[in-house]
Amino acid sequence: MTLNESKKEVEKGINIFISNLSEQELYRPISYILELGGKRLRPSLALLSSAFFGGNVEDILHPALAVEVFHNFSLMHDDIMDNAPIRRGQETVHEKWNTNSAILSGDAMLVQAYKLVINTEDSNIKPLNELFSQTAIEVCEGQQFDMDFETRDNVSIEEYIEMITLKTSVLIACALKMGAITAGAADNEANLIYDYGINMGIAFQLRDDYLDAFGQMEKVGKQKGGDILANKKTYLALKAISNANEIERAQLIELQKEPNPKLKVEQTLRLFTSLGVDKDIEHLSKSYFAKALASLRSCEGNPKILEEFLTFSEGLMVREY
Repeated sequence: MTLNESKKEVEKGINIFISNLSEQELYRPISYILELGGKRLRPSLALLSSAFFGGNVEDILHPALAVEVFHNFSLMHDDIMDNAPIRRGQETVHEKWNTNSAILSGDAMLVQAYKLVINTEDSNIKPLNELFSQTAIEVCEGQQFDMDFETRDNVSIEEYIEMITLKTSVLIACALKMGAITAGAADNEANLIYDYGINMGIAFQLRDDYLDAFGQMEKVGKQKGGDILANKKTYLALKAISNANEIERAQLIELQKEPNPKLKVEQTLRLFTSLGVDKDIEHLSKSYFAKALASLRSCEGNPKILEEFLTFSEGLMVREY
């Protein structure tokens, strides 16, 4: 199985899931957000992991769909908290309907996700449910961290790494481990593929932070330095403060109030470069990437699918936008 084949299976499963939803108003926002698309990365990785360890699509498909439904539930609620008007180029659910509808439909999505998790072999229900529940709590903890950071001036780099681990990595790792569990992989193999997901997720997010500041945004028409304009406490911003002397630190703080967006981004990036944080984040991202590959290569699985994983991983890390 290839990653593209996994995505096709997931897309078919999502379409069936949507078609089986009630036509009641509660479920319309659920269909809407799922039909907006997305990469379907997490459930596809779950299927690929299952195939890697010799499993079959039937046992992993519904738990994999649970991960995708949960992911979209979290986006629906995140959009409310962020007051975001657009998701995947379309109106967010709370904009298209209203906040109360988005909250309630999101709650229903969470319940639907749990129904999907247990739609598998009886022997897998308990470990899958425990893993999924722990992951769901961790994602919420990560969101709380992110919210707390907005009003804190003393965020550490270690706290930032913990936040992105919880917000980004654990759901990827959960999907991969679900695939291992349903395939009957040994515990140590399931833990290794989980560790691959954790470290790959951190490396991916750090690469994302780098590209937001230094990527080729003109290729996708995205605004350069979005995190800088929002005064987000990313690794780049935190490491810059850490590396800066007293004068440079004062400049970075003053730039947060700069009203001219172009000037704010240009001068902040100039400081980032002079302080070497562009090199720092690339080094750290590659370090987590190396840890991820070490865990992956330690797994005993299908060699062809190992190559698929390696190609996918490399693609994440060499992208320029």
